[in-house]
Amino acid sequence: MKFAVTKEALLEGLQRILNVVSSRATLPVLNNTLIETTETGLRLTTTDLDVAIRCDVPAQIEKPGATTLQARRFAAIVRELVSSEIVCETDSKHITALTCGTSVFKLFGLPKEDFPKFPDLPDAKIYTLKQAELKDGLRKTAYAISLDETRYVLNGILFSFTENKLTLVATDGRRLALFDSDIEFPQSQERNFIVPTKAVTELQRILTEEGDVQIVAGTNQIVFRIPGAELAAKLVEGNYPNYRQVVPGEAKERITLEREPLLEYVRRVFTLNSDANNPLRLSFGKNRLDISMTIPEVGEASESMAINYRGREFSIAFNAQYLMDPLRNLLDPEIHLELIDEISPGVIKINKPFLYVLMPMRVSV
Repeated sequence: MKFAVTKEALLEGLQRILNVVSSRATLPVLNNTLIETTETGLRLTTTDLDVAIRCDVPAQIEKPGATTLQARRFAAIVRELVSSEIVCETDSKHITALTCGTSVFKLFGLPKEDFPKFPDLPDAKIYTLKQAELKDGLRKTAYAISLDETRYVLNGILFSFTENKLTLVATDGRRLALFDSDIEFPQSQERNFIVPTKAVTELQRILTEEGDVQIVAGTNQIVFRIPGAELAAKLVEGNYPNYRQVVPGEAKERITLEREPLLEYVRRVFTLNSDANNPLRLSFGKNRLDISMTIPEVGEASESMAINYRGREFSIAFNAQYLMDPLRNLLDPEIHLELIDEISPGVIKINKPFLYVLMPMRVSV
């Protein structure tokens, strides 16, 4: 194999796939990236056996072929090269000579046959939607994924394709984020599946604001295809809990708040925090919201925010970090906070198909 490629194009491709390389690989080849030629250039692939990613890189191919090289070392070398054009030539023993200006490196690789094959899902169900729409939905939900590995069905995002709608759901049992998007597909393709956390993270990295994404759903694997890149993953096994039953009924108070100012107030009060489990109290009065936190042996902090509110006076407490997460990831200027009472879950909504359910915390009076 022999090819010429620009440093910029090769480095960009490597950066898209490096995060999938496991730091504790059980097989030496899993530390490597598969490099193979195509009709238009190169294809780079990495995998940890649970998630796989590949992307295309424009290059001039002089001799077709394939090899695998240690991914992070290869990327580190490319990053430090001074000249733009890189020439790589691999011999029959999978020794690759890399030449760039006055720099020459020889890297020992492993054959393509040792590298796990990228999933092929011939009988899969295929869904197509805008990349920007899926990227927006993942941004609005991914922060609520559970980090508790013992609750494995919550270690990912539920993709629910029903009634010409894609619903994305993430929950850790104390909060829940839900996003809806209209999408056309046959009724025969209605289906639910759970995409694992690592795949969600990598998918967010490769999605752009332009073009479509194709979701290819097999029995226990998923492939996301965008122009120039593909991401594959094993689906999380198990049944996602009934998320609809945790959404509260009709609210008694619906308060419209400016998102960015609210985030700033909460963030300032949160600087007093020494434990993520310390409650943040929201106290509502006539045209006023008081935000406060009291931490024994540390101190107190409070902010007062002018709001449009004429309902009853009451207080409710939330986990401050959980309250800030949607405020950081939404882009809308206003949010609507719906409340029933001091002990029922609160709901954050916007003027789009999204909701966020947040369990209240008990505070000592």
